[in-house]
Amino acid sequence: MGAGQPYSRPARRHRPMRTGLAFAGFGMALCCVGVAGLGAWNLQTVRQAAGPIRETADGFLSEMTLGDSDGAYERLCADARSRWSQIGFTSWMRTPPMVTDYEITDVSVATRGGRPHGTVTVKLTRDGGLSEERRLPVIREGGDWRVCGDPF
Repeated sequence: MGAGQPYSRPARRHRPMRTGLAFAGFGMALCCVGVAGLGAWNLQTVRQAAGPIRETADGFLSEMTLGDSDGAYERLCADARSRWSQIGFTSWMRTPPMVTDYEITDVSVATRGGRPHGTVTVKLTRDGGLSEERRLPVIREGGDWRVCGDPF
């Protein structure tokens, strides 16, 4: 009798397109996870910054209404202090119509270059009852939050 040939499985066809699509899908999934993680980190950074930004603006405005020009000046960023001398800032603060009351109406936080910064919208009341709305920019500088730009 003749010896039969052993069974051999037919050769599989190579499917490079399917393999390429599988790797592309895996890469896309990995990118989506990375983007979602970065978005979550950004959201957490922004949420953690809102409280300190409000407190900084509140302290600055409180010192303004109380006439504490030294305390308000210390809350300014280095750029604003380079444009305002302490004496000039004090005389500006005491120039009528002075701020007598304020109400913080909004705090918005965003990131630029991975660093949070904020804008506080405030309704100021001046001598004589005149009210106006202002935006107060707040940045992180040297580990502290500071009011930056020309405040009023």
